[in-house]
Amino acid sequence: MLNSQLINAVMIDREKIGQGSYLREIPAISGIERLSFTHAVTFFVGENGSGKSTLLEAIAVAYGFNPEGGTRNYSFSTYDSHSELCNAIRLSRGVRHAAYGYFLRAESFYNVATKEEEYSRGPGGRPQHFHEKSHGESFLALAQNSFRANGLYLLDEPEAALSPQRQLTLLIEINRYAKAGAQFIIVTHSPILLGLPDAEILSFDDGPIHPCTYEETDSYQVTSMFINSREQILHRLLWADGDGSF
Repeated sequence: MLNSQLINAVMIDREKIGQGSYLREIPAISGIERLSFTHAVTFFVGENGSGKSTLLEAIAVAYGFNPEGGTRNYSFSTYDSHSELCNAIRLSRGVRHAAYGYFLRAESFYNVATKEEEYSRGPGGRPQHFHEKSHGESFLALAQNSFRANGLYLLDEPEAALSPQRQLTLLIEINRYAKAGAQFIIVTHSPILLGLPDAEILSFDDGPIHPCTYEETDSYQVTSMFINSREQILHRLLWADGDGSF
């Protein structure tokens, strides 16, 4: 079956990663030769430090996005923190070309919002005034104003500033544009976003990257367990004898 995504696959040339690089110590990344994208929405899940954001950032930079985020027209740097992985990545692009795109990094969105204000002062600019909104309102406004049909969107923890209700709104926006030909690759811990139908979930835990079901994700299992057994879990963590480990 023909893969119709904007990015079909990612290949990594490990020879271009330094022998002493920490990237070689990340099991999920060190095990990649080719990672294919066959769904309009792909979620990266896994524990902190498992390599999800590192890979997403490398894909973004290899595609031409600014390492700190924004559209491909953004060009600035407040702190050079991206890894060398982008130099080892080769992208297999589809026959379609993205009409638009955006790379969202929750941790550097303030810097992007500042630059957006500066860039939009030029002729034909349409300032979004993100700094005049709350953090959550800015994230949602970005999605509602930037998502377009046939666009490529790389989102790193977009739920970070959103209430559960606003996460549902974001889920609706992602679904709407995915059906209109957009492609999304999203790093998330949100059990709400992960519930999106027809998305592929790739786990970075327990060795090489591999597909998993919604119910197999830690985000679902821990949230479900806490909601259904809150008193018992809190007693074990906060008041029971022992180290309180989970």
